[in-house]
Amino acid sequence: MSIIRLVQNDNLPQVTLTIIDKATGNAIDLSNPTTTIQVKFRATGGTTVLHTLPCAKTNGGGDGVVTFSFPANTLDVAEGSYEGEIEISFNNVIQTIFDVLQFYVRAEF
Repeated sequence: MSIIRLVQNDNLPQVTLTIIDKATGNAIDLSNPTTTIQVKFRATGGTTVLHTLPCAKTNGGGDGVVTFSFPANTLDVAEGSYEGEIEISFNNVIQTIFDVLQFYVRAEF
């Protein structure tokens, strides 16, 4: 998985992901209205979740595509490496994606 590169204090970046079933290679259907997806953002090696970022079902969710952004002061953090954990709630039944998103935040000018 590639490193997602970001700049301190930006609030416009959007990240689009496709959630797939590794066993079948097919997209996971996220279209049920009670299904929610979020990304927990923290410093690499840290234990404190800095922000929980809700995901939008970009095309209604049937194709597994979701998008999240970095609102307000989410990227008001020190330069360095961060990680994100994707969590899906299927009507309060939680599935956490094993692979962790990798981010690098560089200092702004």
